Amino acid sequence: MKTAHLHRLDASPDELEGRSLPGWIYHDPEFLEHEKRTIFRTAWQIVCHLNDLPRVGDYQAFQFLGESVFVVRSEEGVRAFHNVCRHRAARLLDGNQGHCGRRITCPYHAWSYALDGRLVGVPERELFKGLDSAAHGLVPVEHEIFLGFVFVRLAPGLPSVRDMAAPYLHELKPYGLETLVPLGRISLRPRPVNWKNVTDNFSDGLHINVAHPGLTRLFGRGYGIEAKPWIDKMWGTLRDTPSSNWSERMYQRLLPPLPHLPPERQRLWTYFKLWPNIAFDIYPDQIDFFQMLPVSPTETLIREVCYAQPDERRAMRAARYLNWRINKHVSLEDKALIERVQQGMGSSSYTSGPLAESEVCLRSFARRMRSLIPQSSLPQPPPRGWSLG
Repeated sequence: MKTAHLHRLDASPDELEGRSLPGWIYHDPEFLEHEKRTIFRTAWQIVCHLNDLPRVGDYQAFQFLGESVFVVRSEEGVRAFHNVCRHRAARLLDGNQGHCGRRITCPYHAWSYALDGRLVGVPERELFKGLDSAAHGLVPVEHEIFLGFVFVRLAPGLPSVRDMAAPYLHELKPYGLETLVPLGRISLRPRPVNWKNVTDNFSDGLHINVAHPGLTRLFGRGYGIEAKPWIDKMWGTLRDTPSSNWSERMYQRLLPPLPHLPPERQRLWTYFKLWPNIAFDIYPDQIDFFQMLPVSPTETLIREVCYAQPDERRAMRAARYLNWRINKHVSLEDKALIERVQQGMGSSSYTSGPLAESEVCLRSFARRMRSLIPQSSLPQPPPRGWSLG
């Protein structure tokens, strides 16, 4: 491939297929602002699981792209709204989660709303001549419940979550995701890297045997990856050969059988990444979700929490603890890797690199980025203001 091909917005998909995305889009402020409008406003974002909202009045809040939204359990089910009072725009609900009772009351002027979003209380209402309560309810946010998880999006655009995940729905169903319960609260981990660096690393199969000795001890060299239009899949099966590492060896030994899983999934670790920034780690013993939330061109917030089927067996409690120990090391290894890459993306020596034919997930991600933002095919940023044209 000639380098000149990479300088054209009209370069063909075939010319670009074997190239990674250019380094500048991993630290350019204008590109991130364009991503927010083009990619993230229409992207589904996970907020919580239905079992995080067991009672009427329980809510979970979510901060994204400068917006605050919340989902709340009402008498009729789960609703999603912007976390903004219709009077003077005060934030209504505080914290990441809580309980608001049967009404949502603004702490500024005490306007109150029913859990279905209707405006039901206005102090000194006689001073608001001609106020139309029906026109001043909470502004809803589109939401979808998929296998028990509650997703929201700020603007329409993508297919439904169910349609995006459809190629692997048959693989997800045995895990009974609808009946999962949280093992803890949502945690937030900052990373000094662009969000794409985290998602790229999650779907990268070539680094496993190089940089994750623990996973190699568990899976051998049998780590698989594949890409569908909206979702990637990565997987590895636990070997019977005992690991030389204590935590891994004990996990191999203590992981108990799971009655709800078929034989081929009893010792299978599967990872899914939903476009553009949501990942699920599907273990026999627990399910984790991650979101890579852009904060700045070189900062990302990883939002995560673990869920599991209720199981009080001693062996299961031990397996979950060992899983945490194993993946804590993996996470630290990945942190070091993506920080190395982020630094290199800022080098004047780097434009883009070749992708192996086996790097199907990275090829798929780059393909979609280029289709949504054609400037992703350029090795250097265009003149400032390009995104406003």
